[in-house]
Amino acid sequence: MISQLAALLAVLSMGVVYGTDVFCALVQRSALARVDDATLTAVMGNLHRFADRRMPVPGILGVVAAALAAVLAAADGRVAGAVAAGVAFVLLVVWVLLYLRVSAPINRKLTAAADAHETPADARILQRNWDRVIVPRAVLQGVAVLALGIGLLSW
Repeated sequence: MISQLAALLAVLSMGVVYGTDVFCALVQRSALARVDDATLTAVMGNLHRFADRRMPVPGILGVVAAALAAVLAAADGRVAGAVAAGVAFVLLVVWVLLYLRVSAPINRKLTAAADAHETPADARILQRNWDRVIVPRAVLQGVAVLALGIGLLSW
């Protein structure tokens, strides 16, 4: 039962992050393509200021809960649940690495520029590089949430 609760907590936590990434992929990219570079910098810099402070909570909670679900399911002999949660955990670790290596440095640059009320000459390139990984991020999240759901069905 505890492994199921951990998997459910992971689904709920990662659902927050998954929904955010999907919104960015489906809506934000197109909307930002229609604004000037100064607006892009101000909006994204301020958005990242708050997101980078608040989104780690559900993100970390989801990754830890997925790992816990995998370990507890394995300890309970629930192979399918353990494998599903383990797959989700691995996908989430890849997501974290993609975020840390690509997205986070761009977030910091745009936030610093917004703080300084400056528009970097490469603002559009920064955003394009950020956008380049948002679909893979959303796919990783989506498959991880799906794996956790499949794991819950197998209990």
